[in-house]
Amino acid sequence: MGDLAQTIAEDLAAYYEMVRERVHRWAGDLTTEQLWRKPYPYGNSVGHLILHLTGNLSYYIGARVAETGYVRNRDLEFTETKPIPKEEVFAAFDRTIAMVVDTIRRQKPEDWLKSYSAEREPEARERFNIFLRSAGHAYHHVGQIIYLVNELKK
Repeated sequence: MGDLAQTIAEDLAAYYEMVRERVHRWAGDLTTEQLWRKPYPYGNSVGHLILHLTGNLSYYIGARVAETGYVRNRDLEFTETKPIPKEEVFAAFDRTIAMVVDTIRRQKPEDWLKSYSAEREPEARERFNIFLRSAGHAYHHVGQIIYLVNELKK
């Protein structure tokens, strides 16, 4: 049997890289205007969802595990009114995914079970759990992005 800690790191890193690839595949050819357009009067734009993914990962993994010093403004992730250029949105998202992957790869076997705490995540009590929960959360929003992109392209 292989090394469980190494398998966890490799599989989690690959999963987050898949999330990045899917966001680019589905939303990468949108214009900046399309990125910020809501296909419905309720809900989010693709741009807001990417800002949210960036903020979520930057806080839960960046600030709380990698100790990046990131300070989150969660409300702005959903309410930003300035149409940030598409290239900036994707560049920030890509940097965040790279930070997550790097943080995963730097975990020693004993690090996965280190205690963890963060605002709005009382269930995550150790590092492995927040990486797992954040991965599921990210792919939930990838599903929403796929749906919104299909609606925008009708």
